[in-house]
Amino acid sequence: MGQSLKTPVFSSDGITAPLRQLTFRRIWLTSVLANLGALIRSVGAAWAMTQMTSSADKVALVQTALMLPVMLISMPAGAIADMHDRRIVALVSVTIALTGAASLTTLAWMGLLTPTLLLISCFVVGTGMALMDPAWQSSVSEQVPPETLPAAVALNSISYNIARSVGPAIGGVIVATAGAVASFAVNTLLYLPLILALFLWKRVSEPARLPPERLSRAIVSGVRYIANSPSIKIVLLRSMVMGVIGGGIIALMPLVARDLLRGSAQTYGIILSAFGLGAVVGALNITIIRKHMSGEAAIRACALSMSGAITAVALSDVPLLTIVALFLAGAVWMIAWALFNIGVQLSAPRWVAGRSLAAYQAAGSGGIAVGSWAWGYLADVIGVQTALLISAGLMMASSVLGVWLRMPRISAREEDAEILADPEVRLELSARSGPLVVEIEYRVEKVNARAFHKVMQDVQLVRKRNGAYGWSIARDIADPELWTERYHCPTWLDYLRQRNRATQSERDLDRQAAAFHMGPVPIRVRRMLERPFGSVRRKEDVLDAAARDAMHGERLLRS
Repeated sequence: MGQSLKTPVFSSDGITAPLRQLTFRRIWLTSVLANLGALIRSVGAAWAMTQMTSSADKVALVQTALMLPVMLISMPAGAIADMHDRRIVALVSVTIALTGAASLTTLAWMGLLTPTLLLISCFVVGTGMALMDPAWQSSVSEQVPPETLPAAVALNSISYNIARSVGPAIGGVIVATAGAVASFAVNTLLYLPLILALFLWKRVSEPARLPPERLSRAIVSGVRYIANSPSIKIVLLRSMVMGVIGGGIIALMPLVARDLLRGSAQTYGIILSAFGLGAVVGALNITIIRKHMSGEAAIRACALSMSGAITAVALSDVPLLTIVALFLAGAVWMIAWALFNIGVQLSAPRWVAGRSLAAYQAAGSGGIAVGSWAWGYLADVIGVQTALLISAGLMMASSVLGVWLRMPRISAREEDAEILADPEVRLELSARSGPLVVEIEYRVEKVNARAFHKVMQDVQLVRKRNGAYGWSIARDIADPELWTERYHCPTWLDYLRQRNRATQSERDLDRQAAAFHMGPVPIRVRRMLERPFGSVRRKEDVLDAAARDAMHGERLLRS
């Protein structure tokens, strides 16, 4: 009996399971402090803006300045996280945020702070966090066992919202008693423990088999993968819609405190804390919700609940009712975002995890940034209450999006497939030799032609998202049993990357297609150089011995 009572808490899918890992625990605890400082700073920045200007759109722009960098630089940040040591990337990112917070503190202390300088400083802090998020999020899978990854994602959400449950109230007290400059100073100091935790992280990285992609090529690879991944595209679109519509309640919260509740900075801190506390409660229940509801049903329930909560906030002039409504809003808001995050984490293989998470953050934070500005502008024109009611109506309408964009059903992260041996090569090649044309010939019985063609449509997506272009499948009119799959890769190096990016399920899809092949002759694969004498740029082809062996096909890798 005693053992059965402990199972939910200590099982691998329990919410606390990832905290057994020392590195994750250190970074998670110090991120709580960093997030606490960020929330305290946000209260100070938002309230400082209300004291410098009465314009609702400028108040909302504080949230936009913090979120906009995520939309602007997230893909480069994700590419950098995938290309370089994620620990170093995270350290540099937090240092940038520290610099922005220190600048904000200095300007406020010297009495030089203006609305423009406040927005610029918030933008710098947001830039550091935009660089940090993909590196940290994509490295979580390195710090915890695969079975605890969903719980680790939920804990990351809890980290921010534990801070949000108490940070705004603390920020309100600090701003009311010591001024906004004190909140900025606290924010600066609370970045230091996170820097120390990242410094202590002894990350062990596997040596790269092939040279890294250039930044521009890495960004293109990430965009291509996402464009050919239906599950990730759906999550990105749904998160963007949620961000645009729901961003209003977050951006207009200072005006709810000031105009609807006739309160002070402390009132703003309290209602923001209610939202954060609700978010903690929501995140703590993620594992239960995932067990009992599909992703689509949960997102639909969150949208409807959020709509009701926003309506209550808009119509209430009683602080207690507003607090209760914001508690509910925070809970369902966090459940929705945790489900979006888990969907991306489980859909993306390791080689593109940083870029996929960066795209998710760009979609969500970009939606919140655009929504914050739009709702602030609308509140200036028609009033805070009416703007919130419109937001509530749109949130209710968004619940039917699942009819066209149904959330994917994903229960576990894709595992990387075994490394394939390099193909036989008798032509001298360099990394930039190309374009490479690949032709694969299948012989399929006529009765299986339609089923084979259907499978090949899924193969097409796999080839494209892993690096191929110009994909086609053709049937020989003189020999109807003969089918030829054809695609291109830009260079020989790109082809070597493409063929070993597959996950286990993608490799299984290859086997499924190969199973249609009949006859004693095996599937024939041709790899051809499209420009055999004009494709080599000699100055860019100086490789180390191991990489040169891989380029020339002289070294076989066995799983």
